[in-house]
Amino acid sequence: MIAGVRTVTVRAGGRAAARALALAAAVLLAGCATTSMRGDPFEPANRVAFDVHEAIDGAVIRPAIQAYVDYTPEPVRRVVSNFFGNIDDLYSAINSALQGKPDDFGNSLGRVMVNTGFGLGGLIDIASEAGIPKVDEDFGQTFGVWGIPQGPYLFVPLFGPSTFRDGTGFLIRAFTTPTGFIPDVPVRNVIWGMAWVNENALIVGTSKLVDQAALDRYTFVRRAYLQRREYQVRDGKPAPETEDE
Repeated sequence: MIAGVRTVTVRAGGRAAARALALAAAVLLAGCATTSMRGDPFEPANRVAFDVHEAIDGAVIRPAIQAYVDYTPEPVRRVVSNFFGNIDDLYSAINSALQGKPDDFGNSLGRVMVNTGFGLGGLIDIASEAGIPKVDEDFGQTFGVWGIPQGPYLFVPLFGPSTFRDGTGFLIRAFTTPTGFIPDVPVRNVIWGMAWVNENALIVGTSKLVDQAALDRYTFVRRAYLQRREYQVRDGKPAPETEDE
C-alpha cells in the first residue's frame, strides 16, 4: 500500500501529551534545519525501508486487508469507516481553526456534533446525508499553512511515506487522539487495530495502480506523496514544479 497506516499505542494522561509536544518541537527544529536539502537526502536508507515495507505488504498486509474487504459485509465496513471518520472530522475542525478557515471549521464541527449526537456516536454518517461537506485538514497541513518547511522526505516501514513536518503532525495527533486515552489497554489496542484495517481497506486498490503506472515504484510513491501533500496545503492549487520533477 502506498501510504500504509500510521498506528501507535499511547497511554492516557497529561504527561503523554507533554512528551508529544516536546518531541514535536524537536522534530520541527530538525526539519527547519534541513530545509536547504532539496529532494530526498536520505534516499539510500529510504529505499531500504521501502523494500522492507513492500515485502511485508505483499506477504502479509495486502492479503489480510483483501480478506477483510472480501469477507466483511459492506455495511459493517461502512460503520467502522464512519466511526473513525468522525474522529477525523474532529481534528479537521481543530486544524481548520488553527489555519483561520471559519467555514471549514464550522462544517467539520457541525459534522462531529450531528454524527455524534444523532448518528450513534458517529457510527452513522448523517452529516453527509444532510449535505454538510467533509473537510480534510491535519496538523501537517496546518504547519505548511504556517510556513513551516516540510523537511526531508522519509519512508518508514508499515507507516509509509512522510516528511519531518507531517511526521510531527502525526505525533501530535497520536498522543492526543481520544483512542489513546482509553485506560483499558487491550480495548485500546483493538480499536487501533480496527483503525489500521479500515485505513488500509480504503486504499486497497492503490498498489495495483502503482504496479501499472510506475517503472520505479519508490520514485513514483515519493513524488505522488509530496505533490499530494503540497496540493492539500495549497487547498487545491497546484504546487510549483521543482527541478527534480
